[in-house]
Amino acid sequence: MLEPQERTALLLLVIVLAVLAGAHLVLSAIGDDSFATPYSRSSREGDLVFLSGRVVSVAPTASGGHLIITVNGTRVFIPSPASREVSLRVNDTVQVYGIVQVYQGKQEVAVRDAGDIRRAGSPP
Repeated sequence: MLEPQERTALLLLVIVLAVLAGAHLVLSAIGDDSFATPYSRSSREGDLVFLSGRVVSVAPTASGGHLIITVNGTRVFIPSPASREVSLRVNDTVQVYGIVQVYQGKQEVAVRDAGDIRRAGSPP
């Protein structure tokens, strides 16, 4: 049998876990849209940004199965798992959500998964 303090501690733990699970569900439903800022050259590394525009180029990386696209002059890195789920062509209009990172001295936007890339006319 549990002591009264142990029951109270267990009850508090269950409540905290329920609140965390609820917050996770709500934040997942809201998505990145609400927290991302428009990408600009002054965006800092680590910022969550969105970038809209026309795909100018699509190229696979030399290794790893990743994809690099260019949207309005900005390089976008799509990791291997996500690159297999997206089908992009030059002149597609897209909206991309990702994290600003610097690779080989150049700023780029790195997406996490295929859901972070939306083609114009596609459902969110």
